[in-house]
Amino acid sequence: MRTGNPVLNESAFDRWAHEGGLSSSSVMTVSGAVNKSMVLIGLTASLGLLSFSYLQNNPQLLMPSLIGSAIGGLIASLCVCFWLRSAPVAAPIYALLEGVFLGGITTIFEARFPGIGVQAIAATVGVAAAMLLAYKVGLIRATATFRAGIIAATGGIGLVYLLAFVLSLFNIQAMSFVYDASLLGIGFTAFCVIIAALNLILDFDFIATAASQNLPKNYEWLAAHGLNVTLVWLYLEMLRLLSKLQSRD
Repeated sequence: MRTGNPVLNESAFDRWAHEGGLSSSSVMTVSGAVNKSMVLIGLTASLGLLSFSYLQNNPQLLMPSLIGSAIGGLIASLCVCFWLRSAPVAAPIYALLEGVFLGGITTIFEARFPGIGVQAIAATVGVAAAMLLAYKVGLIRATATFRAGIIAATGGIGLVYLLAFVLSLFNIQAMSFVYDASLLGIGFTAFCVIIAALNLILDFDFIATAASQNLPKNYEWLAAHGLNVTLVWLYLEMLRLLSKLQSRD
């Protein structure tokens, strides 16, 4: 049951089993995972809107909130990955912190491109709905080959971002396309949007497969968290793509 999402990998299943999670009498259901996904997405969206509104009037708190929420969100997500019993608590904490982070990021983009936040939200919702429909009707199937391709592409994107960041520390512009609005830069970000969207297929399949295997109830939080992580990534890539396109107008 492999996915491209680092939160929802096979080692997570092994760790949970080792911790005794498989002795639970209650089992995961698709409806339970969906309900928890809605909770997490709602928390992220609500805090995003609140922080966006607050930070616009308090710009001096922008950087502290971005740094604090990014670090806190990373820690919370790592707790879900490496201490799986913490998922019912750590996943909502991650959702709240990522809401603050997204609110801050959106504030920065809105200052240069008014209205881009609403556009990115609409695009993210539209793409997520399209992916869900494609999965439900069987238009896109999470085959072994599909999974392998998406996992490889996701890992490749992560390596490109990491390399670009390291090079930027030494003022080396060899990978400036990651950030600029050149045709190559737009193409790269569009590719990231596509891969993020296709990761949703793997998340949907994880929920369906895990539920069919009668895994413990807490897996609902794990699955919901993984889906929320993918949606956060998709939204950020949408912001970047829209900003690059508008920069060329």
